[in-house]
Amino acid sequence: MAQINQRKITSIGGSALIEGIMMRGPKRTTVAVRTGENEIHTEDLSFSSLASKSKFWRLPIIRGITGIVDSMRLSYKALSISADKALEAGEIEEEEPSKFEKWLLDKLGDNLMKVVMVIATVLGVILAVGLFFFLPSLLYDLLALLFPSIKEVVLAKSVFEGVLKIALFLGYVVLCSRMEEMKRVFMYHGAEHKTIFCYEEGLDLTVENIEKQSRFHPRCGTSFLVITLLIGIVLGLFIPAAPFGISILRPVFKLALLPLMIGIGYECIKFCGKHDNKFTRFLATPGLWAQRITTREPDNKMIEVAIEAMTAVIPDDGSDIISNCCDKQ
Repeated sequence: MAQINQRKITSIGGSALIEGIMMRGPKRTTVAVRTGENEIHTEDLSFSSLASKSKFWRLPIIRGITGIVDSMRLSYKALSISADKALEAGEIEEEEPSKFEKWLLDKLGDNLMKVVMVIATVLGVILAVGLFFFLPSLLYDLLALLFPSIKEVVLAKSVFEGVLKIALFLGYVVLCSRMEEMKRVFMYHGAEHKTIFCYEEGLDLTVENIEKQSRFHPRCGTSFLVITLLIGIVLGLFIPAAPFGISILRPVFKLALLPLMIGIGYECIKFCGKHDNKFTRFLATPGLWAQRITTREPDNKMIEVAIEAMTAVIPDDGSDIISNCCDKQ
């Protein structure tokens, strides 16, 4: 028999920034950044989401793709604010620009950062596509030269590609976690999760109450990425090992299915956030394991920043509440 747990579920979500946190509620999005020992800068972000413009963008599967696009746009704004405030406060050191950087600044002026971000984004997308779509398929084809019997086995190829993608993702995150700056970002990530959990438990948002909460949340972006990669393994079963006899077409087809992977992944993570039962706990487990890398226990100062961001976006009318209980089996 199902047991009722009175923990509420909120639509409020957030992300860790440089010395800060962004929280996004149904009516407000606020960035909070530590600018001094006893100073926290808060700033609301004006943002028009795609979902607010048409019902089409709120349809199942489609809303997952919409959410990713909106999150990327919003995260860019929030990161820019947190980086600027952290620099002003001396939380991160500004290095002396090189001769090349000075030359670029003279030529491009205020447009320098925009140009750099566009170039970095394009290069990042090319690198991600190469690593996560073409490299796994290429490595499997090379392996098939040694073991010809596995060449056309779609199940083996799909699992090999999926496991390698997850390994690449986790390896990248582990490398990032060794950087001192990223350690602090992961600590803020933990503060974000713990604060949301505290609010969902109906407790006052105090440092003491938040400290007791878990830093692993089922609606985390890390969980979403891991679930999406696992979905890619399943979808890969429906793509021939070498479509039309051309092996290189397989990663092309998988790339074309990326929006579907994202959409299904979003629906899964949304379902896990609304329900607590054996199936959802099983579905969320891989992502929660990955959060052991992407989150760390925060200090009290970080929790204070999370409280500022969270308090600002909680609506008075309760419009953020998705459910007032979880079904627990």
